[in-house]
Amino acid sequence: MNNIEARFKRIAVKVGSNVVTQSDGSLNIGRMLRIVEDIAVLHKQGIDVILITSGAVAAGRGDVVPLKRTDEVSSKQMWAAIGQVKLMSNYQFLFGKYNILAGQVLAVKESFSDRRHYLNIRNCIDALLDNKVIPVVNENDTVSVSELMFTDNDELSGMISSMMGCGSLIILSNVDGIFTGVPSDENSELIREVGPESDNIEQYIAPVTSGFGRGGMLTKYSIARKLAGEGTHVYIANGTRNSIVTDIVRGKDVPFTHFVATDVEKDNVRKWLSHSEAFAKGAVYVNNGARDALRGEKASSLLLIGVEKIEGFFKKGDIIRILDSNGEQVGIGKSQYDSEKAEKLIGAKRKKPLIYYNYMHIDE
Repeated sequence: MNNIEARFKRIAVKVGSNVVTQSDGSLNIGRMLRIVEDIAVLHKQGIDVILITSGAVAAGRGDVVPLKRTDEVSSKQMWAAIGQVKLMSNYQFLFGKYNILAGQVLAVKESFSDRRHYLNIRNCIDALLDNKVIPVVNENDTVSVSELMFTDNDELSGMISSMMGCGSLIILSNVDGIFTGVPSDENSELIREVGPESDNIEQYIAPVTSGFGRGGMLTKYSIARKLAGEGTHVYIANGTRNSIVTDIVRGKDVPFTHFVATDVEKDNVRKWLSHSEAFAKGAVYVNNGARDALRGEKASSLLLIGVEKIEGFFKKGDIIRILDSNGEQVGIGKSQYDSEKAEKLIGAKRKKPLIYYNYMHIDE
């Protein structure tokens, strides 16, 4: 492993609930140890590894039966509060066997909604990596509810991988990857590679979740395609296989689905924006001339003269959607005005742009 490929110099490893928990919901310490062993080997080789782990709610579920008056959301928050302590203490103990420190990073979706909070998280993880500490990231399920939740930790792992400039994300599930049918069917074949031009892969994926997890293969596929389009390789593999992470890094012939990264890498701001559509506070409708300019080969800012209508209420610095006159989305960007001022300046010339080109993400 002396000649490590560039794509593996910094990686993220996402571990699903169905990998780290047993059928009764208790933590699978033996499986956690195997994953920690893999990460320890890579860590000793000088590879930066960020671990994104699920399992807090599942780990806490078996410890207490909620009272009848405790609603479903509160029950999950309680289980997460109990389970996260168990989850992290076990990771610290297991990494400690290899004289490696592990640091907990709890995130909520809202933490990624503005650039300042986004950079705070990035700086924290950078500091951990610089000091040879393994960042162990999980969603803070004690405070994440309804619309403030990530779809699942696959979405969180995508945001972390993009934010930290990881060359690869390895998503560990309880199957070998994406199949052409039900994985247990002997006639189903593993799809080994998904390239930028691969089409109709979604037809093979059932929109269901399994076990204790909140997400499913469709979410993994969606995140993987987005990351690959940003220049990050993604591998979906079976976390119940021993040494799967090190085998992938070593280039061994093991089963997985590989989403091949494009050659074009986006800058950090555009990576942030590409994962921020859910945080949009309002919208701006643009005329055909502005739409065509934004979609052109030359980078263009959104000028107020090209604006037709402002929708919603937003502050300066908020993320807003860019729509054409038919309501079709063109992209998203960071507004330089609040909605009230932007509405007054519709059609104005010689004013600073509503959205600068370097704070804009145009849909492909």
